[in-house]
Amino acid sequence: MFYNDGGDPPNGGTPSSQDPPKPGPPAQRTFTQDELTALAAKEKAQGERAGARAALEKVAADLGFTNLDDAKAFIEEGRKAKEAQMSEHEKREKELADREAKADAREKAAVERERSATRRAILVGLGSTGVDLEDAVALLRVPDDADEATITEAAEALKGRRGELFGVVRQGDPQTAPVSQLPPAPGGAPAGGPPARQTPAGKPGDRGRAIAQSRGHRTAA
Repeated sequence: MFYNDGGDPPNGGTPSSQDPPKPGPPAQRTFTQDELTALAAKEKAQGERAGARAALEKVAADLGFTNLDDAKAFIEEGRKAKEAQMSEHEKREKELADREAKADAREKAAVERERSATRRAILVGLGSTGVDLEDAVALLRVPDDADEATITEAAEALKGRRGELFGVVRQGDPQTAPVSQLPPAPGGAPAGGPPARQTPAGKPGDRGRAIAQSRGHRTAA
């Protein structure tokens, strides 16, 4: 047989040059000190985690759980329930705070209405009405907690300064003086009008007849 045609060589024969070489021993790797430190820390961390997990599994088993995952699920459900309870508590606290704020606002509004009514009543008592009353309220300067005596004193002082807001007519002001205070017109007529007509006493012609009789031109009838 010809070995070059694919036949097997006899025992102890020389292998063909086309056979692949056998793998040699793996090359030895050299680690640096930092790499060795990192590997040691990694192995230590893995050991600590394994030890912690084993301890947790023991605790879970002592509490009646079959495994650690069941214990985690139980703890998570408890946490969610506690958060829901806290949310409900916070919701109630917010509602209570809102009700207190609304009640406080209503109380302040009631106090303000009472304060305004007291001031207006005092100003009206001094003669202020209508638009003048609104102006007098705006000009009245008293503290918010002033009593009626203080408000009355301030209102009287305002009336002394701004009497026109209380219906007071100042002397010497022709634009505000009433018609009854204007001087009388000549002839005794009312101010601002024509003189009154005098009603004749007797019949027409009586005066002429009296003159004629006095001169002897005509006898009396």
